[in-house]
Amino acid sequence: MPRTRKKSSAKITLPTDTELVGLVFDAVPSSNHTIFPEYAKGLHAWFLNQVRETDPDLSAHLHDGESEKPFTISRLEGKLLSTGTKLQLSADSKYQWYVSALSSRLAEWMADWLQNLPKVIELRNAPLEIQSVEIAHQPTTYQQLLESKENKTKNTLSLSYISPTSFRRKKHHFPLPLPFNIFHSYLRRWNNFSGFPVEQDAFLEWVDENVIIQRHEISTTRVAGGKRGLVTGFTGAVEFGLGKDAANEPEYIKLFKALGQLAPYCGTGHKTTFGLGQTRLGWLVESEKIEAISPQELLAERIAQVTAILMSKQKRTGGTRAISVCEKRATILARRETGESLQDIATDLEIPYETVKTYIKLTRKILANR
Repeated sequence: MPRTRKKSSAKITLPTDTELVGLVFDAVPSSNHTIFPEYAKGLHAWFLNQVRETDPDLSAHLHDGESEKPFTISRLEGKLLSTGTKLQLSADSKYQWYVSALSSRLAEWMADWLQNLPKVIELRNAPLEIQSVEIAHQPTTYQQLLESKENKTKNTLSLSYISPTSFRRKKHHFPLPLPFNIFHSYLRRWNNFSGFPVEQDAFLEWVDENVIIQRHEISTTRVAGGKRGLVTGFTGAVEFGLGKDAANEPEYIKLFKALGQLAPYCGTGHKTTFGLGQTRLGWLVESEKIEAISPQELLAERIAQVTAILMSKQKRTGGTRAISVCEKRATILARRETGESLQDIATDLEIPYETVKTYIKLTRKILANR
């Protein structure tokens, strides 16, 4: 589907059959503000609160109803200045924020929401005034993705990953764009929300045998995110092609192309509802949109450093429990060192406040005595 924004001075009206749509907000801060590297969690919470205020049943469904969430959000795109371990929003700059719906029910809610949008995105301690909202990814349906004219052209697909992208594999992060992982990610969303699921194993076997990487330009980074502290992901661009035997399954070729068109809506990999895995059609590695994340990298490095120290003091270092506990304690300390409050950390990580205080004291004691 087309990727260009559709500008409108009037309120946006979505077709009644819309199942997929992407919006982009232009917003400006009221003044210069500093924000924490993990500010995407605040955007996530604000969006879900918008749903809760206007449709409590849908809100409960988003929280409890399914493992795959029918939306994605981006981080802020624009001039984000690094101030040590924090980011600064400039009052004289405009920022873009992307939100996508992946189901008919959420798209219907979004159509109503667009008619009565709030004036401000209430990001914690950094409110952003909404100046405009536009269509970023055209309203469409899953059936229309299958029947897209773009699917009848060349058998190559270029995708750009503009925020860190990663997959879960055996309880670890896997930061490589292997075709199996990429298309498994898209197929999960397709099977959850399209209404006409595809047999997963057979299609992924076809992907494994026939989808090839023709070229790529990627880099890997570690960013702070999640309860265990670190996510290793990649950014950049990949061009996928098809082997000669792919033609033996024309319906799979059709699905391969449709899933490529789905990618900008659903994102790639995990934590797409927290700004990771933002994906665009085309080869965009030279674009300035590839995300600058130095404060996050700095926080991630600090978490990794403290984790290594804590692990060196463990009597038992085997298994995953020891490293999980050490990463959690390191994450709490590193985030506290950026100035984040203990209460905010406790709430975000869903840990009792007193436990967070205890972890901070124990970790500081170990660091002081090493």
